[in-house]
Amino acid sequence: MRPTRIVEVLHELNADILALQEVLSIPRRSREENQALFISDELGLEYAVGENRHLRGGSYGNVILSRFPIRIMHNYDLSISGYEERGCLRADIEFGERRLLHIFNVHLGTAYMERRHQGRKLLTCELLNDIEFAAPRIVLGDFNEWTRGLATRLLSAHLESADVRKHLRRTRTYPGVMPLWHLDHVYYDPVLHLERLVLHRSRRALVASDHLPLMAEFRVPPMVTSDGPA
Repeated sequence: MRPTRIVEVLHELNADILALQEVLSIPRRSREENQALFISDELGLEYAVGENRHLRGGSYGNVILSRFPIRIMHNYDLSISGYEERGCLRADIEFGERRLLHIFNVHLGTAYMERRHQGRKLLTCELLNDIEFAAPRIVLGDFNEWTRGLATRLLSAHLESADVRKHLRRTRTYPGVMPLWHLDHVYYDPVLHLERLVLHRSRRALVASDHLPLMAEFRVPPMVTSDGPA
């Protein structure tokens, strides 16, 4: 509810790529009410918005911010009839010369059967299994899955999962003040190497959101060319 406080927490993280959910951006109102633009300006990052629904005259949904250029963005509809609108925002991010990452920012529903349908949608050839994706994929966000449901099983079968038990003393991320569930997940192609996984628990982070920020640090392998690694 206070974008300035959210910006302070994101400054603490100092991440190259950020994935936010439940961002409300109302144009032609106060600067802070256009949350995506405000956060982007304050951090000096590029951004992409994936609108899941129209709310109070603005765009409500997922946002990806990047220190590197965003070349392509696309929002996928994961909504299931009878439930709140949900989505997956993809941003193709260029780092270095001709290097890309496909970033997918996901926000799934809170109902068990809803997430089952959304998990199947994620693994279709129109989304994560699109044969056009040649670069590494990172899928992250709020999956609202506190047990090992179908969405978790499907994603774990196709991608590596950032196992919080190997990296963190505290494995729960929601709610922030007294976490009871692990709702936030990171999946990635095995060509990437997960160096570090951090649950950011500062005083600001405890009140800026009901989720604690989860930060993953990856090492990207060198690109192999005819002249050797680049």
